[in-house]
Amino acid sequence: MNTVTTGQPRTASVVRPARRGARALAVLVATAAALAVWVVAVPLAGVDLAVRSGATEQPVGPGAVAVAALLAGLAAWALLAVLERFSRRARSIWTGVALAVLLASMLAPLGGGVGAAAKLTLALMHLAAALVIPGLRRTAAAR
Repeated sequence: MNTVTTGQPRTASVVRPARRGARALAVLVATAAALAVWVVAVPLAGVDLAVRSGATEQPVGPGAVAVAALLAGLAAWALLAVLERFSRRARSIWTGVALAVLLASMLAPLGGGVGAAAKLTLALMHLAAALVIPGLRRTAAAR
């Protein structure tokens, strides 16, 4: 079977749905991973997962975990899309920003968790949500 190429690049409408799907999957996988950590730690292992906000303690439920991971993933996706539009080095810049945000976010479990088990669980949830980084990075255009 002979194939004729026209020399014309594929249009953005052909490429974007596949990239969009891969990015959505990366965000969902990271959210599911963070929820999986919560399920193992809280209902199964019996960790009393709470964070300190000022003088009060607040329990961390699955809804809060899912919403936080989902919003973080969507924000990461949005930043990558903006950078791709305006920079030739989008993947490099985005990866640096994503890793800096991850490092900064790891400070929250250290100061906010109530008890060692809660701090460890929160840190593991942050790392699980960070699965969005390699997931989105591999979808970024390399230039």
